[in-house]
Amino acid sequence: MLPRSAPAAQGMSSRAIGTLLDWFEESAVEGHSVMVVRHGHVVAEGWWTPYSADRPTLLYSVTKSFTSTAVGLVIADGLLALDDRVVDVLPDHVPDDVSEQGRRITVHHLLSMTVGHGTDSLAEAWEREPGDLVKGFLRVPFPEPEGNRFVYDNATTFLLARMVERVSGRDLRELLDERLFRPMGIDHAEWDRVASGKAFGFHGLHLTTEAVAAFGELLLRGGRWGDRQLVPREWVELATRPHSKIPPVEDDSARGYGYQFWISEHGFYADGAFGQHCVVIPSLDLVAVVTSHNTRTSTTPGAVWDCLAPGIDRPGSARDDEILADRLRRLSFPLVAGSAEPERSARAAIVAVADSALPAGCTVLVEPAGGGWRLHVESIGKVEAGHGEWRESSPLGRPVVASGAWHGDTFVAELFVIATPHRVRLVVDGDTATATWSTVPLTKPDLALHLRAPLMTRPDVA
Repeated sequence: MLPRSAPAAQGMSSRAIGTLLDWFEESAVEGHSVMVVRHGHVVAEGWWTPYSADRPTLLYSVTKSFTSTAVGLVIADGLLALDDRVVDVLPDHVPDDVSEQGRRITVHHLLSMTVGHGTDSLAEAWEREPGDLVKGFLRVPFPEPEGNRFVYDNATTFLLARMVERVSGRDLRELLDERLFRPMGIDHAEWDRVASGKAFGFHGLHLTTEAVAAFGELLLRGGRWGDRQLVPREWVELATRPHSKIPPVEDDSARGYGYQFWISEHGFYADGAFGQHCVVIPSLDLVAVVTSHNTRTSTTPGAVWDCLAPGIDRPGSARDDEILADRLRRLSFPLVAGSAEPERSARAAIVAVADSALPAGCTVLVEPAGGGWRLHVESIGKVEAGHGEWRESSPLGRPVVASGAWHGDTFVAELFVIATPHRVRLVVDGDTATATWSTVPLTKPDLALHLRAPLMTRPDVA
């Protein structure tokens, strides 16, 4: 999809990229993948095993920037305008008690997240109208005038997705497949869905690291891919300039918000929960993509600039490039340490803990298999776990990669929900067991939801 090059050939220091890897370690950021693109060439790429190049991963709110691109496409087609109102485009979703301000909300207000809600309206909107998030959004009170102040509001992007579908007559996924992904050679886009089968719009897109880097490169080139103008340059420029200011906060790169893009001092970026980023720095002709588990997600775009900018136009030696390439190849999570004890098995029941990945009372059988284990999990099925290696299985259609070991009388396994930033630690101690998330997914903690295909992480809402 993107050509490869040594960093030095594109005027970039390998040592600067090494500094970015150092930042992961020093900041205790759990890296999953990193890719750096300079002058349109991938100059560095690495995945922390068991994450790998061919796996699409959950991007969380990076999805919003793709929905914004879909909005730009239908606007260019003359099907939608920035001043079109929600109540006119989606009249069948307007509540009888809609406020006058609710009637005034436009595409521009949704894109710029300046609708006038005091906080993110998503939870309240779903609570008010579980079967109709658009209607619920319009019923949430507006304490401030529209157009005045940016407030991060997930539901705005859900409305934009539904407006794109209404005016185009196409599902959001189909539209982006036809107009963006397939022309770019991306054939593996996957989407989480709600009960109606619709994409969230504000989260839920799964892409490989390289596909996200290609999207960043498309934006850097003003919407042009090869000899095709896939997205109007005017839209890219409009979407990636600030429509509201954000006061500076320590360690936060955001200085403003565009149309579902964050604006920084040096460029713009797409941002997803737990550290999913596509950072575009036009002045350096640079794109950097990071997927990770980072609880201080706002620090990543600044780290990209701080680490990489000093290495621009200061290429190192071929030896420096070799050292970096070797370091990138060796990125890995540690396997679970301990003994194999191949004749030993265990049976336990899950005990209740906060946000458990498995329901209380769920039985877990640990059975030796081929030098590792087969875990029979009542609510999921059979999960393979390796000893001294990673093993992959797909008990409900989506992959989980695991390793395990015995620690005395306790069995421990790490289960990577590899299409997401999350993993589960399973501990079997006697006849009881716990299953705890590294961090709980933003949708629901039930592990089975995240392993089912098709992915439907909110089956309770339409």
